Amino acid sequence: MAVKFSVEDFRKVGKIVKQSDVYTVTDVSKLDDLIISKTVLHPGKETSGHSHGEADEVYFFMEGAGRIQVGREEFTVEKGSIVLIPKGAFHKVFNESKNDLKFVCVFEKYGDRL
Repeated sequence: MAVKFSVEDFRKVGKIVKQSDVYTVTDVSKLDDLIISKTVLHPGKETSGHSHGEADEVYFFMEGAGRIQVGREEFTVEKGSIVLIPKGAFHKVFNESKNDLKFVCVFEKYGDRL
C-alpha cells in the first residue's frame, strides 16, 4: 500500500522513538524493509553518533545548518544537502546554529529499529 505524507505529518503517521533536550526522533515504518526517520536537533546540540553494519543510510537536510561526521570526514550541511552513509560508517550530526536542524533519514530496518 502506498502512503503519502509531508514532513510536517510525521507526528500524525509516525512514532516518537527518542525525545530529550537534545533532539526528537520520529520514525515511520510503513514498508517491509525501510524506515524513514525525522530528527529535529536543537541548537548547540549534537547526536550521540553511531554506526550500524546492517544498513546503508541517506540523510536529507530540510532546515537549518550544521555539520556531519561520516567516518573520518566532515561535511557542512544546510537545507537541500544530501549525505550518503555506507554500512558500518560511524556518523554524527552537529548543530552549531541558533535554530533547529531538521533532517530526514532513510535506512534499511535493523536491530531494534523494526
